[in-house]
Amino acid sequence: MTLFTMLLVISAERLFKLGEHWQLDHRMEVLFRRIRHFSPLRTLLMTGAVMVVVFLLLRSLHGLFFNVPLLVVWILLGVLCFGAGKVRLHYHAYLKAASRDDAHARGAMASELTLIHGVPPECSEREFLRELQNALLWINFRYYLAPLFWFVVGGIWGPVLLMGYAFLRAWQSWLARYLTPHERLQSGIDGILHVLDWLPVRLFGVVYALIGHGEKALPGWFASLGDRHTSQYQVLTRLAQFSLAREPHTDKIETPKAAVSMAKKTTFTVVVIVALLTIYGTLV
Repeated sequence: MTLFTMLLVISAERLFKLGEHWQLDHRMEVLFRRIRHFSPLRTLLMTGAVMVVVFLLLRSLHGLFFNVPLLVVWILLGVLCFGAGKVRLHYHAYLKAASRDDAHARGAMASELTLIHGVPPECSEREFLRELQNALLWINFRYYLAPLFWFVVGGIWGPVLLMGYAFLRAWQSWLARYLTPHERLQSGIDGILHVLDWLPVRLFGVVYALIGHGEKALPGWFASLGDRHTSQYQVLTRLAQFSLAREPHTDKIETPKAAVSMAKKTTFTVVVIVALLTIYGTLV
């Protein structure tokens, strides 16, 4: 059921998820507004509570009416957690602003896209475009690749892990957008996600390496296996940049498009690999 649900969710996300209505981040805002104290323990407790609720829901529906209600819940949870509907709108708005040479609108949309890690102050245009590429690659990881990883490795309880990861992602985005860096630090969210992202970053990093310049990226990938301190953002984007080395870094439209194209190619490759492994495992 994992493969079938995954394909349905991906199709629904591409066709219908164009805003924040079906985004978990938006649905969690009511809860996040009520939180006044921040700590790693509170973050873990909130995440655990959400996962327990989803677990109990799936457990209660298991075996009911030939598991049709269970399948519906799997799909609904997948649509809520998978994909970046509103961020896609920001990306297209950036391209429109760049094509019109609207510096103010372009800067506003770039700020939205680089919300989590930001852009170094007083950087050159080339450096700015590279950081924008990195932000787009990371968005693809956060909203597509990592959710896919947790959904697949969770097996029959994949939606539980998926919901837990998506909740942490939503919490981090909320803190980055509305609260101070100190409160974000107090919450411990970056450290928690650093641990959770270690394995999926390396799995998908090797895909970036093999799609692009493997002779340059693979040594960096092997070096990352023993690296516990470098941020996962830097590890993934550094590997992806090897694949983008021959792409332009001076055009304000083509540069982000190159990153999105590479991200889509990587996601498609991962989906194909998961599908083949699932079919093979079923046949065996």
